[in-house]
Amino acid sequence: MNTFIQDEQFEDIYFQEQRIAQADYENCVFINCNFSGVSLGGLNFLECEFEGCDFSSAKISAAGFKEVVFRNCKLLGVGFDTCSSFLLSFQFKDCVLNYSSFYRLKIPNTLFLNCKLQEVDFTEAELSGTSFSGSDLCAAIFQNTRLSNSDFRSAVNYSINPQENVLSGARFSLPEVVRLLDAYKIRVE
Repeated sequence: MNTFIQDEQFEDIYFQEQRIAQADYENCVFINCNFSGVSLGGLNFLECEFEGCDFSSAKISAAGFKEVVFRNCKLLGVGFDTCSSFLLSFQFKDCVLNYSSFYRLKIPNTLFLNCKLQEVDFTEAELSGTSFSGSDLCAAIFQNTRLSNSDFRSAVNYSINPQENVLSGARFSLPEVVRLLDAYKIRVE
């Protein structure tokens, strides 16, 4: 059984060297911590904030993230599809999430603000009402993804096939909206 840690601040800790306690963390703040390659399996984070942290290749199988905010974090190749789906809720602001996976996750109304989401897998995810404001979605995979009422107005480099995804009510802006035609291999001049 996990211990309970509440209202703590962790700063400049390299968890590859100093093992993170097997615990449930509530309302904790992690600043400039390095979780790169670390196993976070079985840990739960509730209403926590991560600022300037590195999660590259972290193992998050069965980890819980409930109302978690990531700011200026590096999350390269993280398999969010393996974390606990129970009450899963997070926001990403100014983060790098390249090569990560959100495969089949139900995370409507998620915020990806000014993020790099290159080659991220959103296949079969429930992303209705999600904002991709200011984010770079180069080579991100959208297949059978529910994107109703999502906001792509200031997102760039996305390629979404309207026939393979649910886009009703989604918002786009010119000139990027033309990228919805990529699947048809036509040229707009």
